Amino acid sequence: MTKLTLNGRTYEVDADPEMPLLWAIRDHLNLTGTKYGCGIAQCGACTVHLDGQPVRSCQTRLGDVGDAKITTIEGISGPVAEAVRTAWRQLDVVQCGYCQSGQMMSAIGLLSENRKPSDADIDAAMDGNVCRCGTYQRIRAAIHDAARSLA
Repeated sequence: MTKLTLNGRTYEVDADPEMPLLWAIRDHLNLTGTKYGCGIAQCGACTVHLDGQPVRSCQTRLGDVGDAKITTIEGISGPVAEAVRTAWRQLDVVQCGYCQSGQMMSAIGLLSENRKPSDADIDAAMDGNVCRCGTYQRIRAAIHDAARSLA
């Protein structure tokens, strides 16, 4: 049994410690907002926060999580999360939507540490989050909009 603190609740997961965290979240805890994209930490669809830092859950082993607090798209809250959510809606960022939970988790991670990101800061923070629909300009605009609302 592996104990996880996920979205403020404690769970026990009966799974191999080598299992990717993504599968524990999706298959054992039935939280499907975190998506499987590539399985090699290159697309960002599986991004979650470990102790507030964005990580790729497809390459994070269940046994390596330890006492870290995990937050998924279902569990985001607070002023930064709300600013990002609002900006995403107002600027109609989503097209197909598949990658957006990972995009939002990375954006929240950025704005939690940098309330006035430059385009270069945004590009660096969002590097590795792939959007097949190409909504990158709207994503960048939404991050700037969320930052302005937090100022």
